Amino acid sequence: MKFSKTRLGLVTLCAATLAALTAAGAAQAAGAPAGDAARGKTVFARCAACHDLNTGAIRMGPSLKGVVGRKAGTFANFSYSAGMKGKGVTWGPDTLDQFLTAPMKYVPGTRMAFPGLSNPQDRADVIAYLKVAAK
Repeated sequence: MKFSKTRLGLVTLCAATLAALTAAGAAQAAGAPAGDAARGKTVFARCAACHDLNTGAIRMGPSLKGVVGRKAGTFANFSYSAGMKGKGVTWGPDTLDQFLTAPMKYVPGTRMAFPGLSNPQDRADVIAYLKVAAK
């Protein structure tokens, strides 16, 4: 059977779309809600009093500029607790979700007094927002 370039392109597009939907469905089936960055901006307002988002300024807490993909406890010129410096994780969706659920439980000895975000959707939304806004 012979396919035209257009038909091959459509088949490729359909296969890629199906793969993306399957991956998104698997993530949701595993209990991870999809994040909404626009809503995450609103939820992040609770964090903004202590954390700069993208200028690199240090407030009560370190700047979150570039936090996704950064090793915990490594933002320059911030005095981290020994617990945070020694955690040895790289901040990504899973580690951020665990930390934002219960910061003091995930990093014993952290000086972050925030009790955490108990709502999984709030956490997913903040993480989605950090991915796009904290660059």
